[in-house]
Amino acid sequence: MFVIKNYVTTGGTVVCALAIGYLMQNGLPVWSDPAQGSDHVAINQNADVSGLEGIVLTSSTPAYGTRAHTTSVPRTLQPNRSTPSDRVDCSVSARAYAVPGAAAQLRVKAPCHGNQRVEVHHSGLTVTQLTDEHGALTLTVPALSEYAIFLISFEDQKGTVATTHVPDLGQYSRVAVQWQGEADLQIHALEFGASYGDVGHVSSDADAQGTGNVVHMAQPAFADARNVEIYSFPAAQTDRSGSIELTVEAEVTPESCGRDLNIQLLDLRDGQSLQSRDLMLNFPDCSRTGEFLVLNNLFQNLTIAAN
Repeated sequence: MFVIKNYVTTGGTVVCALAIGYLMQNGLPVWSDPAQGSDHVAINQNADVSGLEGIVLTSSTPAYGTRAHTTSVPRTLQPNRSTPSDRVDCSVSARAYAVPGAAAQLRVKAPCHGNQRVEVHHSGLTVTQLTDEHGALTLTVPALSEYAIFLISFEDQKGTVATTHVPDLGQYSRVAVQWQGEADLQIHALEFGASYGDVGHVSSDADAQGTGNVVHMAQPAFADARNVEIYSFPAAQTDRSGSIELTVEAEVTPESCGRDLNIQLLDLRDGQSLQSRDLMLNFPDCSRTGEFLVLNNLFQNLTIAAN
């Protein structure tokens, strides 16, 4: 501020001296008529100068013997209120935490990506989600690898990576089906001889009861969303033995009828490495809308030994 005040004082003195010399030599200026085409330069006496405040402008001391009435005009200039702290941090961050059930809870923060599409990738699995108005997302994903890596990507190519260790993954057998677009695929597990509607018939239906569970992850807000269903069974924690019959059902809808759908199957069981297969599913024509395709041979049945 010291330098600024000196510049203002010095500048004011120089300007006053030049003005006095000009007036003594030429007298008062006469403004020409704008209609004659001459330029009219207006000086804005009220212009604010960013960063300067509390400055008092005064005239120079009048010459001896002259009568001049001078007054001080206080000027309050508004400072520039834009500071680095006002800027929004648009970085994307994510953390992953191991949770019970051999799963990982993913927490994403993206302040500049509110209500936006985001895709989560993990060991060949891809699911589309939607952030909330603040750019946050919390998602629990059944893990497909013990040292789980999650890649989070937005449509503007921004993204990040999160990792976590899932120590109890080896205690579970797990199968998944994933697809893209407006189709409705459902995994059904009939545990130890259960029939449809019985205890032991497990699906993503909230009323289903059984030892295992099905997680459905989809985002209906997008017609081309990537969707996933995952069935998990705690094979190392059960005292029962037998088999679990696995089927996939697909409803024929106005969006899916008469078209082909690419699907991918993921299979993790018996401590083996993750297996995957790509298939083409052919939907019947739209005259069969409302019917279900029951696919019994996509997955091998799970064989469970008592512990």
